[in-house]
Amino acid sequence: QVQLVESGGGLVQAGGSLTLSCALSGRTFSDYAMAWFRQAPGKEREFVAGIPFRNDNTYYADSVKGRFTISRDNAKNTVSLQMYSLKPEDTAVYYCAADRYGSSRSLMERYAYEYWGQGTQVTVSS
Repeated sequence: QVQLVESGGGLVQAGGSLTLSCALSGRTFSDYAMAWFRQAPGKEREFVAGIPFRNDNTYYADSVKGRFTISRDNAKNTVSLQMYSLKPEDTAVYYCAADRYGSSRSLMERYAYEYWGQGTQVTVSS
């Protein structure tokens, strides 16, 4: 059984930075496409950034492109999201997700992901 555990959320002022981390256990990490989604109050969960299975390319939502960086460390079974120039509209619960053998075609589709973390709150004050 795959478990995803996120860490690194918190409160930050606008313009600041945070790094989120997600550790996968229970299966072979390198077999999974990994992604970050977020959900703000009253809104649907949306794709933020992702890395497909066996593919070094990274993909971002337009709203975070140039400000966020996703990376994975297969040796440590972790995926990270570095967030810079944070804005109040980035405030949300951020979720890590894993999709076994997931390709770039389904990377942005939340329904493609079998496993989710518990979420970590990111709050950006103005």
